[in-house]
Amino acid sequence: MSVEQYTTAAYDYGDLEGGKILKTKGIAKELGKGVPPNNIEVEQLVLGALILERDAFPLVGEILTPDCFYDTKNRYVFEAIRQLALEEKPIDAQTVVEQLKLMDKLSVTNGLVYVAELASLVNSTAHLEFHARLLFDKKIQRDLISFGNDVIGNAFDETIPITDTMQDAEQQLFEITQGTDSNEVVPIGDIVPKIIQKMNDLASGTADAHGVPSGFPEIDEITFGWHPSDLVIIAARPAMGKTAFVLSMARNIAVEHKTPVAIFSLEMSEDQLANRLVVNHTEIPNDDIKRGNLTPQQMATLEQRIGTLEQAPLYIDDTAGLSVFDLRSKARRLVRQNGVKVVIIDYLQLMTASGIKSNANREQEVSTVSRSLKQLAKELNITVIALSQLNRGVENRPKEGKRPQLSDLRESGAIEQDADMVCFLHRPEYYGIMEDEEGRSMKGMAEFIIAKHRNGRVDTVLLRFIDTIIKFASSQGMHFAQNGTTFDSKMNHPSTSMTQEQDPLASDAPNTGFTI
Repeated sequence: MSVEQYTTAAYDYGDLEGGKILKTKGIAKELGKGVPPNNIEVEQLVLGALILERDAFPLVGEILTPDCFYDTKNRYVFEAIRQLALEEKPIDAQTVVEQLKLMDKLSVTNGLVYVAELASLVNSTAHLEFHARLLFDKKIQRDLISFGNDVIGNAFDETIPITDTMQDAEQQLFEITQGTDSNEVVPIGDIVPKIIQKMNDLASGTADAHGVPSGFPEIDEITFGWHPSDLVIIAARPAMGKTAFVLSMARNIAVEHKTPVAIFSLEMSEDQLANRLVVNHTEIPNDDIKRGNLTPQQMATLEQRIGTLEQAPLYIDDTAGLSVFDLRSKARRLVRQNGVKVVIIDYLQLMTASGIKSNANREQEVSTVSRSLKQLAKELNITVIALSQLNRGVENRPKEGKRPQLSDLRESGAIEQDADMVCFLHRPEYYGIMEDEEGRSMKGMAEFIIAKHRNGRVDTVLLRFIDTIIKFASSQGMHFAQNGTTFDSKMNHPSTSMTQEQDPLASDAPNTGFTI
């Protein structure tokens, strides 16, 4: 059989529910494998248990679908049982037969005789969940066979662009892998002892309450570091320094704290990122590095400091148009092989969603990406930090009102919903605001605004932005000049809890003893 005949035959199947099964039968025949993976006996045991015990369906309702049943009769019987369960009707041999009549499938299943036979095969539901998972595994095997056949057929079809073939393959495999993700329900009694043990460990000093430090003390005082399973969104308008901030933070994490971190840049090349990191780490002005015209002192500094950057556990990927599926694969490998604890994405709106319908709009795609990033953080038990653009609404406000708000998140409210933290970068100086409300200089300063914090308070801190080396740094210990006078500052010390609307530079801040 030719490739064209082979792929055409593989697609020539009838009913929708059994389509993949008929397809894999044809593939198995051509490969000389007899029949695709299946276990008819276990299918019958599962159906018999569901008919025997009316309350058994919830045990397997989240595991099984009709496609899990290879045999046509068994598939229709399961559909009948599932429909009865959805309608909260009694499930027994007679009601299943009546439902098959309504579905016009009674003759296909041999009616009451076969259903009664199924019920007689078992006398207990003790192994029902185990048997259901066996059927689910067989179904995944058949899905992979079908997926492989589609890839082969499309790859041989020279009328299909290779990018379309790869995208289709990615989407299909993503759908299969998504279907394998499941979490077991855990009773509170199994969780509380872990919490108590953690509290005891913290009290005894054998455990640390902090996550991965950002390297900015004023941020870590609020967040206690970046925590596993969290999705953190850092958003700003263009030119606020989003990339500069995460590169400064990545350097802090990898160099100062020796914690593995990965950066996925969809906008800048690895050479551009490396150049930024060299400037950031050595603190040699960017213009001097780009010209290559270094003084002897600068060259000595470069040679002295570059070694620690080269040895840092910092990993860069500059794949353009990175998809969620590709990110997931690469992140898994980085976590497994290199122990990566933090994944940074620059930036969210440039990613493409896997497994999304072709007619979906941009907002739906961004929502899918956002949700997938949160799932990735939970699955790998890492922190995912994603940069995000803000909409143009910020620019339309007067300069005094350009501080970002949650409503400014671009293209999707789902970003706010999915994120554990939403933070904004804001540089008043960029908008010509050179002093705050109390006359303190904002030159070279940036606000890091924590607008949403699922597990803590919201607050705003000041950071330094050093434009000559494209670097963010802590503002702790700084002295803010104001006509030679001194006054109290709320900055650079643990601040009290506040709402999003409160001004961190308010004049009623407590006396800290700092000279301003």
